[in-house]
Amino acid sequence: MQLNVAQLLKEPTGSARRHYLVAEIRGIDEGIKPLRPLEGEIELIRTADGVLVMGQLQTEVELTCDRCLEPFAAAISIALQEEFRPTIDVFTGVSLHDTGEEATKIDESHILDLTEVVRQNLLLALPMHPLCHPDCAGLCPQCGQNLNEGPCGCQRPPGDPRLAVLKGLL
Repeated sequence: MQLNVAQLLKEPTGSARRHYLVAEIRGIDEGIKPLRPLEGEIELIRTADGVLVMGQLQTEVELTCDRCLEPFAAAISIALQEEFRPTIDVFTGVSLHDTGEEATKIDESHILDLTEVVRQNLLLALPMHPLCHPDCAGLCPQCGQNLNEGPCGCQRPPGDPRLAVLKGLL
């Protein structure tokens, strides 16, 4: 996910480029198991300080359901909006001293690398409690049977007799 932005850095502020990005993201992070490449359109806009990258990217990842522990495919969409700053002046070759993040620097060869920014955005886009479907029944707490596949043969404990009055209200 590297783009050479040397020509864009030579252009006036406000100049823009559009790219359709298709990138294999296997191995980008151990917590992300992609099923499809990351793809979508990005726009690179020359700013006074560098290059603004904006875009909407989509992929599909494998997640594990929090209730039934079965793997399932989930569509993930991320919105990028990040400004990258050069480390070398494109006209003079003079080193620029910038205190910005390492992930948003354009290297001395004028290569803009989206990998770390995409990785961070993908991790933020993952659901905190992934569910294979909203009404997932989960697992039986006694025998471990997947209740989505059918009921188990376990005898349910009668419960706390002090709550019997509340059970009558249901």
